[in-house]
Amino acid sequence: MGNEWSTCKFSELYAVPSRNGLTKPKKVRGSGYKFINMGEIFAYDRMSNIPCDRVPVTDKELKTSLLKNNDLLFARQSLVLSGAGKCSIFLGDNEPVVFESHLIRVRPNENIVDPQYLFYFFKSPLGRAEIWSITEQGAGQAGIRGSDLETITVLLPEREEQKAIAHVLGALDDRIELNRRMNETLEGMAQALFKSWFVDFDPVIDNAMALGKEIPAELSERAAARAALGDKRKPLPEEIRTLFPNEFTHSTVLGWIPKGWEVASFSKYAVLNQASWTKNNSPENVQYVDLANTKNGKVNLVVPYTFSDAPSRARRILKKYDTIVGTVRPGNRSFAFIHGEGLTGSTGFAVMSPKERHVRAFIYLALTRDEVIDNFAHLADGAAYPAVRPDVVANTEAVFPSHDLMRAFDTFAYPWIEKMGQHDMGAGALANLRDTLLPKLLSGEIRIPDAEKLVEGLT
Repeated sequence: MGNEWSTCKFSELYAVPSRNGLTKPKKVRGSGYKFINMGEIFAYDRMSNIPCDRVPVTDKELKTSLLKNNDLLFARQSLVLSGAGKCSIFLGDNEPVVFESHLIRVRPNENIVDPQYLFYFFKSPLGRAEIWSITEQGAGQAGIRGSDLETITVLLPEREEQKAIAHVLGALDDRIELNRRMNETLEGMAQALFKSWFVDFDPVIDNAMALGKEIPAELSERAAARAALGDKRKPLPEEIRTLFPNEFTHSTVLGWIPKGWEVASFSKYAVLNQASWTKNNSPENVQYVDLANTKNGKVNLVVPYTFSDAPSRARRILKKYDTIVGTVRPGNRSFAFIHGEGLTGSTGFAVMSPKERHVRAFIYLALTRDEVIDNFAHLADGAAYPAVRPDVVANTEAVFPSHDLMRAFDTFAYPWIEKMGQHDMGAGALANLRDTLLPKLLSGEIRIPDAEKLVEGLT
């Protein structure tokens, strides 16, 4: 099979010449057309209705840089060698989407090649080896050129075989995507509950209104919204409701807060960077979590190393229930909750270990709110690598309720967070199977019917 398939130059499979995307400075971003950039390339292999930045686009730019279903996008540059030439596939969107200049778009000729087969080819060791053959390592980054991309050799089975390979691997990726969407829902539920209880103070407002107590003017709009809900307001169980105060007090730091709650830094409830590996206590092997592989609450990739071969920044010892927040380019949203033991994080993370188990959900959800991450991004300084010091994360202040209320919140929110970890483990197992099958399908070591049976056995 694999050794009997034909090969061709990649450019022979193009429907149109490849091209780089648009250059749009940050000052013009925020509205307009959806704009895929380097962050999305490394966060998503398959892109379908993904969140991304927006930019204004002229009619001429739209004509040349509009993405179509099954376009391939390649990263022109990366800070690490392994990221250069990383390939993603665009599977469509509900609105027009364009792409940035650090990406190369290739539009395959679907009359002669299945685009999703090409996507998986470039994920395979064979495809990655072809990419690495044209990768140039420069000062501080690695990159590829579109002209060199045209010349690489692609293994090309018959069209039906291409579709079969893409179908088998796509079924696994569909399962992984389902897990991702379920986690988005769970994360949204946890964040919504946190916001209602500890940002909008809904239960406190409800308690105050029930007793006819005055609501501070700054909170009157929220109180009106609560009152407008009428009977649609779902009452909390009595044992939870009574844990909330029924009046507010003014804080010079954060304004009106529930009476009896305190303004404190996260360092009061969690320890910063509690433990790190040294040459004297280092393990033989580490399972490394890097900034680039962590996004929006999920560790997308854990890389195994011997300690001697691991990057010098692979030093943070991560423990179950830790919250990790990227301090280098914090706007990239490199944060996650650690669900198990045995991982080693980059020194680019601020690692917050809860002092007591019942604050684990509160710490994670409070530290990773959009407003908090955006503030870290605003405070970051440095031209090449804007960053905040880890102690900035630890010393960030928030409103903390009583321990009894944080304990009650944990009983609601932690099961959702725990379920997210289970989904991540399941997705990891599916990804391992996909990555195991991929080179074997391309080499002919395993046949399509056998691979299909393995995949069907997982449903």
